[in-house]
Amino acid sequence: MTSDLTSFAALAPAYPELLLAVGAVVLLLAGVLFSRERSTGLALISIVLLIAVIAVALWQPAEGTLFNGGFIVDGFARYMKLLVLGGSAVTLILSTSAAKPFGLDKFEYSILVLLATLGMMVMVSANDLMSLYVSLELQSLALYVVAALKRDDSRATEAGLKYFVLGALASGLLLYGASLVYGFTGLTQLDQIVGAIAGEHRSIGLIFGMVFLLAGIAFKISAVPFHMWTPDVYEGAPTPVTAFFSTAPKVAAMALIIRVVTVSFGPITHDWQQIVVFLSIASMVLAAFAAIGQNNLKRLLAYSSIGHVGFALVGLSAGTAVGVEGVAIYLAIYITMNIGFFAVLLSLRTADGAYVETIPQLAGLAQKRPFVAAIMAVVMFSFIGLPPLAGFFAKWQVFLAAIDAHLFALAIIGVLASAVSAFYYLRIVKVMYFDEATTEFEAAPAELTAVMAVTGFLLVTYFVTVGAPLYNAAHAAAGSLF
Repeated sequence: MTSDLTSFAALAPAYPELLLAVGAVVLLLAGVLFSRERSTGLALISIVLLIAVIAVALWQPAEGTLFNGGFIVDGFARYMKLLVLGGSAVTLILSTSAAKPFGLDKFEYSILVLLATLGMMVMVSANDLMSLYVSLELQSLALYVVAALKRDDSRATEAGLKYFVLGALASGLLLYGASLVYGFTGLTQLDQIVGAIAGEHRSIGLIFGMVFLLAGIAFKISAVPFHMWTPDVYEGAPTPVTAFFSTAPKVAAMALIIRVVTVSFGPITHDWQQIVVFLSIASMVLAAFAAIGQNNLKRLLAYSSIGHVGFALVGLSAGTAVGVEGVAIYLAIYITMNIGFFAVLLSLRTADGAYVETIPQLAGLAQKRPFVAAIMAVVMFSFIGLPPLAGFFAKWQVFLAAIDAHLFALAIIGVLASAVSAFYYLRIVKVMYFDEATTEFEAAPAELTAVMAVTGFLLVTYFVTVGAPLYNAAHAAAGSLF
């Protein structure tokens, strides 16, 4: 008995994942046996479960490696897991009132979100190429199903199919890259690969392996040229699902690419730096111009998310602790902005029961719903990066890291891309405040109003409220990797 307790205590770093896994399985059984028509109750329990996992992650500060070094918990992993869990919990809250209209009033929806979140948490802590791949597939398979969960909607089915086919291609690239890295180093553990690279002259085969590995992960963060699926999947998937796609999975994939390049490929920083710089520039520039002609709000946000991934990669391009710190801050603010955007979008339901999807439908919103229009304007200005909103400090951190690393051209291109993107963000503000009102809207549910109020408050008062604590947490997280 004592040895069993000792063995269980040794798993302390993985307590959040274990709790989430057991909770998801129990809820799945409950859904199958008792609650096929009680999806709302299971969704609320899922939210409570995610909050409980957050509490365990905060109050169980155990760190270390488990499972023969394949799973690691350090300051960086804990920081990113909190972002992932927070993003998943809030997006489930956003979907409670909209589940039925979007065909998500099935108990499987919240279970799939939990399983995807479990995959993301293991991704963040993956310290081996095999655990990396398995966790990535756990997340991806759940997301493919969630995208197509509204089975009687052809757009959702098409979105799920496109995501699955292109995701399978990306998984193949990643697996091929992992096999090359293993073939040329004889190792799969990330913190041991770095020793093999440092001890020998780098081979062209290893570089090819790294390129394929980064290409597979770049698909998950929607970096150009691996972004093709993003606009179609964002538009076709139900809006609550799109809200989920644009938050937690992005953080997990960014955390994964940061750990891979900084831990495994540190000795060949110059090689992976060129790849990340290319991904960053291509993402920022394409998104800035491609989004100009978009009328659908979800397609516009898809291109916006591609651009923001590019900005986050500016910080990673520096290859320094300051750069990783900037990315960590950027991701926290990016999640907050996206949650605010989707809270607004899901609160805008017209008198005939349809949800707003296009920019012209926002005409005169300031006259009909001044609070909602104000929150949307704050989010748009923050997306642009106007001071003193949180988005300004996010871009400030990553550009500062690029300048410190003497990547002046990258920083300049980023600023210019940000200026171009201001056009389509300001267009939304113009339509809301200066066009004539044409649509009547229903009252927003209380939970969406609360989320809008909190996100708006955080974005406006970032510098005087959460700025310093977030900086300290990101600094400690980045420090654990270097």
